[in-house]
Amino acid sequence: MNRTDLVGLIRKKKSFLCVGLDSDIHKLPKFLLDREDPVFEFNKAIIDATLPFAVAYKPNLAFYESRGIKGLLSLERTMNYLENFKSEAFTIADAKRGDIGNTSEQYARSVFVKSESGFEFDAITVAPYMGEDSVKPFLSFEDKWVILLALTSNKGAFDFQLIENKENEKRLFEEVLTKSSQWADESKLMYVVGATKAEMLSDIRKIVPNHFLLVPGVGAQGGSLQEVAKYGLTKECGLLVNASRSILFASNGEDFAEKAALEAKSMQLEMAEILTSL
Repeated sequence: MNRTDLVGLIRKKKSFLCVGLDSDIHKLPKFLLDREDPVFEFNKAIIDATLPFAVAYKPNLAFYESRGIKGLLSLERTMNYLENFKSEAFTIADAKRGDIGNTSEQYARSVFVKSESGFEFDAITVAPYMGEDSVKPFLSFEDKWVILLALTSNKGAFDFQLIENKENEKRLFEEVLTKSSQWADESKLMYVVGATKAEMLSDIRKIVPNHFLLVPGVGAQGGSLQEVAKYGLTKECGLLVNASRSILFASNGEDFAEKAALEAKSMQLEMAEILTSL
């Protein structure tokens, strides 16, 4: 899905909600555990319930890879199901890959080349620590996106990302934004910026005014959607706000999909109101 299609989808649905499919088998409603593939059944129900309100889905690959072949089959079935809605849902492999060039090329093929791996996502999250040659292979695929880690929502972000370069007074995440924005334009490159760092979005927008930002941390992690929009919204929206646990596990009973839909709809209504300012 290219940028024009993504912006059009946001306008059509009046939403910039991304649902994180962090489908932990240990947290699924117990009645699903007797099914042949409980994770896929859970994901399918969540997708059906939230599709009217969400523009993107983001499986976190760790929750699938941790279960070996069974987990990868659940992921494959989930992605095959999402292919029924290719024009309705942007898909993100939350993998946080990043390695030397030839290895990164293989990681890219694993999520972008369906004929080889069985998967064809629209985007993948990538760690920038190893620099340009570790990121470039992901950028070589047409209409595919790299979502580069910039300023994350976890406590450990303070260990490195906010370290200041005394020579130019730039923090490390600002160095990442400045340098990486030379590798590709806003049609192929997004950034991860945590909602719990919302006040820093104004600084980020000074460096990357038009790039899309994937913003986790709203919902269970306590980030504010209004604050994210206040500092991060662009004329084309420029945001994908992710919610995972607050939607997936809104209920652990047989009404889990219904409660997920209510949570997603609540966020979508708030987003629709925000988008009226564009």
